[in-house]
This record gives sequence, structure tokens and C-alpha cells, in this order.
Amino acid sequence: MKFLLLGAAASALVLAASVAQADQASTAKPTYGSYGFDTQGMDPAVAPGDDFYLHANGRWARETPIPADKSNYGAFNVLDDLSRERTKGILEAARSDPASKIGLAYASYLDVASVEAKGLSPIQPWLAKIQAVRDKGDYARLAAEAARAGVSGPFAFYVGQDDKDPEHYILNLRQAGLGLPDRDYYLQPDDKMATIRSAYVAHLEQMLTLTGQADAKRRAAALMAFETEVAKIHWTRVDSRDADKTYNRMSLADLQKAAPGFDFTSYFSASGLRPAALLVAQPSAITGEAALIARTPVEQLKDALLLRSLHAYATYLPERVADADFAFYGTTLSGTPQREERWKRAVDFVKGSMGEEVGKLYVARYFPPETKAAMDHLVKNVIAAMGRRIDGLAWMSDSAKARAHKKLAAFKPKIGYPEKWRDYSGLTVSPADLFGNALRSNQYEFDYQMGKLGKPIYRWEWQMTPMEINAYADFSMVEIVFPAAILQPPFFDPHADPAVNYGGIGAVIGHELSHHFDDQGAKYDETGKLNQWWSDADVAAFKGLTDKLVKQYDAYEPFPGAHVKGAFTLGENIGDLAGVAVALDAYHASLGGKPAPVIDGATGDQRFFLGWAQVWRRNYREPNLRQRLVTDPHSPSQYRANTVRNFDQWYGAFKPKPDSKLYLAPQDRVEIW
Repeated sequence: MKFLLLGAAASALVLAASVAQADQASTAKPTYGSYGFDTQGMDPAVAPGDDFYLHANGRWARETPIPADKSNYGAFNVLDDLSRERTKGILEAARSDPASKIGLAYASYLDVASVEAKGLSPIQPWLAKIQAVRDKGDYARLAAEAARAGVSGPFAFYVGQDDKDPEHYILNLRQAGLGLPDRDYYLQPDDKMATIRSAYVAHLEQMLTLTGQADAKRRAAALMAFETEVAKIHWTRVDSRDADKTYNRMSLADLQKAAPGFDFTSYFSASGLRPAALLVAQPSAITGEAALIARTPVEQLKDALLLRSLHAYATYLPERVADADFAFYGTTLSGTPQREERWKRAVDFVKGSMGEEVGKLYVARYFPPETKAAMDHLVKNVIAAMGRRIDGLAWMSDSAKARAHKKLAAFKPKIGYPEKWRDYSGLTVSPADLFGNALRSNQYEFDYQMGKLGKPIYRWEWQMTPMEINAYADFSMVEIVFPAAILQPPFFDPHADPAVNYGGIGAVIGHELSHHFDDQGAKYDETGKLNQWWSDADVAAFKGLTDKLVKQYDAYEPFPGAHVKGAFTLGENIGDLAGVAVALDAYHASLGGKPAPVIDGATGDQRFFLGWAQVWRRNYREPNLRQRLVTDPHSPSQYRANTVRNFDQWYGAFKPKPDSKLYLAPQDRVEIW
């Protein structure tokens, strides 16, 4: 599955006000400017050919502060804040209904007095279970119980479609076991990573001390040493996103034989699972960590579970624990100065535990049928444009084009909200038991997911709530999904010029659609099966083009010595490149052969590209951006906006000079789909 992490931005006060104005159905004016683009946020002093992102957004970037409770800020954050304000209204109303589970859950999070009065007592029974572990068999069984409770352990497992048999669910096993975001945090020798490592050890010591553990300094250092060995075994993110390398089907008996250092049989049995087969994503990492566990003292393994438990449940415990957790994971790692207000965290808690129960009320109030109808129309236009682009490809064989059209015809767009809502009737919620609500919610979700094994595919299911400002593509489902909350300005505005809408939501649609044809999505056929449907010559031609894109993004350097990883971000970069191409073609087709009007001196193509740049407005705190360079498969927003440098139409619209910083000679411009 591929997710599109959205990130645009605008001035905190001006944009928040203008978004609020969008709620007023009576207005016929665009939310932004005269045609849907915020011209006041431009910086005309920056030539479009030198930095198109800053040309379109430079004034906004200079004048927009990042709120103290955020690690980055953009229009997507503004829409997320709007979504949470709306959800807050729904939950505040639900608080007065004693039969409303969402109201009870929300109330439990806001009951600070109860949380503080209970102290650490809610988590003590679980910590006692950890302390009672005596051997590696106990540890394996408790690690499985931890997974059901939402606590990360030495491995991660989940139920998903079998990539080579997408009509059936299968258990997937992946590497895990790190407290820092990625193996690079343990292994890179630079000073910034070394500083983070030192801060992490101090954080581990602090968390052990908060729970009354003795010898915290030595134990923290020992755990860091253990995790460093785990990091050495882990696959890189580039290898871990390769659908072919990570498809390794084996029986449980074969896994146990290959990794005798860990009791996988007891591990899965403790979760009520007896899988006949499973997919092992990173075999060498799994076997390597199993061997490492076998030679590691059980006390260190227990400390890892204890500290992961505190991290997983910190926000449901007294503020001294939550603040200590945030000080490292929020401030040190991401640069965020302060935690969000409690009501915002309460909204997120309910969204995470009963998202579709809230979603039913949200879409009834905030997602009009006409928006859904307009999106249906846009999606059809973009899919049709993709079909025309496939026909025009010079590098692809006719046989592969025929299969590509079959895949395109198989797409199922999902817009706004699920056709079938989740049932939470079996979840117990108490207004005075926040910790218990969180624990039961995690267990309920785990049981729901594991319960899919042996059942027909849940084709109605969504992986996001309607309130999320995001979108995604699912390869095995052959679908693209757009939650209700993203279908607002600047992405989609019914009163904006079509060029801006095609540059915004149209390119987002194209992005998700083209994920199914990116370097990994293209490996899945029209049935959602991992199956090479191209000739070797098609594969070679495609790789020649994607290698050019990797090289282009490798050259981007947000900080001295810190580059974008072109191979890691390749799928998203293909999505952006193809998304813009498909949306631009769809926009031109929508004109019906007539020339686009000139509005306020801007041509249709200029407005389209400005609409694309506008949705990628984002300011980052340095630690957050540095972390993203290591962990986020999306390129920083500035480079996403600047993918326009690959389009002949952009050169025609903005006339950059050959000596401009973004200028690419025609033969160096990358066109894939």
C-alpha cells in the first residue's frame, strides 16, 4: 500500500480565516484570490525558473510561523485543524449522551484529574507481567500480548492481502525492535545523529527512573547497545520497499527452523494464531534478530518491552510521563516546542479508537453530495487522461499497453467515506478509565484485524477515516481513496477556476492513480497480484527513465551534506511527476478544444502550475525535516512543487531562461507516464 502524505500551508491567521469562510455555502467566490490561488503569498522577486516553489509561495513562507505545537506547518495542517475543530463539536455534543461511546471516550481523555489521581496504577499490572518474565519462552508469549495491546516488540505482524494471491488474507511478519525512527539513527557517524543517540539514552534512563526502576543508567546504556545490534541487522528502507525482495512466503515450521533463537510458535499461539503460511518481509533481519535475542539476557529484553509500553501509553498516563515522552519524541526528534492542547489530543484519541463512528456524523454534516459528484467527475477525467497517455508512450510495448488499459479499467475509486461502516458494539468504554479505554481499543482493533484470516477480502474497508487530510493507493485492492476532509480548498474549491482545481486535487488524483504504475505499483497486475506483466524490454526501458529521476532527486540538498534519497523517494516522485502530467492533460481535455481564458493576466497553464505549487506550501522545523530525509518516502515539499521543471508546458508558460537554476535541457527532462 502507498500513502500520500499531504503537506501544504498558508498564513496561520489569513488561511484559517479563509478556510472558515469556505463553510459559508452562500458565497460564490473562491476561497483564495480571484480564481483559487493566493497571489498575495507569491514572491515575484524569485524568478519561476530559479525556484518555482518560492516564486509561488515565497512571501507565505517568510511570513508564516510554525505554531508551537507543530513540527511543520502548511495548508494541510490548517485543514487538519479545521477537521479537528469540527470533530470537537461532534464530540462535545456526544458528551451529553451517556450511551455515546465516542462521547465517553472523549470525556475520559479530558478527565485530567482522574488521570493524575490514578498515577501509574493503571499500567502497573502490565509492568508486573513484564517483571514476572523468567525465560525466553515467557518473553515470546508476552511480546505477543504486547502486540495485541498496541506495544511494539521485537517483530511486527499484521494481516493483509497475499500479494501473489490477493483474494486471500495472510499473516505478514516484519522487522521491528528499534526505539529510534530508523537504523540510520544508530549507525550514521555524524555529530547530529550522535547528539540524538546521547539524548535517547538519557531519555531511556529518565523513563526507567519515572517508574521506580533501579540501576536506570546502566540499563539504559545496555538497551541502547542491544538496539544498535538490531539496527545493524535491519534492512534499509530502500530494500524494505521492494515488493519482490519482501515477498518471502514460508510455513511457520520453516520460519521456526530458520530462526530457532525465538519461539515463533508460542509467539503466534499466544495471539490465537496458527498460520499455515506467512509472508516474511526481511528474512535475514528476522533470523538475525532471533539469534540476537537468543544470546541477550532476558532482563534486557524485558526492559525493551517496559520502555516501549511507556512510550505507547504515555499520553494516557500522568503528565510527568507524557511530558518526558514528548520531550524526546516531540522536541528532540522533531523540534516541536510544546504539546498540543489536550482537547486536540482527545479528538485524535477518539478518531484513532472509533474513527468511523465519528466519521458517520462528520460526513453527514460536512460532506455535501455535490462535492462527491464533482469528485466522481474529476476522477473519471483523470483516469481517461491516463489512458490517453498510456497510448502515447514511446517506450512501452503494445502488449504491455493492453495490460495497462486492463489495469486502468479495473480501478475502483473510493471518495469521501466507506460504503459500509465499522461496528464498535463490542468495545467497552468508560468515562473514568482513559488507560483502560486505550488498552481495550488496541485489543479490539487487533482482534478485528486478526479476525480477517480465512475470510473473504473486506473490499468495502478503508485505511483512513473521512476526517483525514490525506489520500492513498492500495495495490492489491487496485483502488485509490480520497477521504472527505481533503476535498476542500486549496485542493478542491467548487468556486475556483478549473485550472487550479486540476493543479490541486486533479494532480493528487493523478498521483494516487499513478502509484499503481510507479516502480513498485507497476509490479501488480489488473487483479492486484504481484506479477510481472511487462516484457523484459519494458522493464529495462522503464528503469532507464526512473534512474534519471533518482539522479535528479539525489542532487537536492536541503542541508549541507544531507541529500534527498532518490531511490528511497522514487515511488512518490514518480507519483508527483505522473500526477501532474495526467492532470494537465485532463485539464486541457476539459476545455473542449477552446482556449483557456486569461484571468488576472495568468494563462490557463500558469494557473494550473500555480495551483500545484500552492498545495505544497509547508514550513519545517530543521529536526523534523532532517528526520523526514531518513524516514519519509516523500521528498520535501519544495522539491515536490519543483517537479514542474520536467514539463515542456511549464517552460512554455513561464519562459525560464537556460541559465535558470531549475532549467533542464529538453533531453534531461524526465517523462515516464
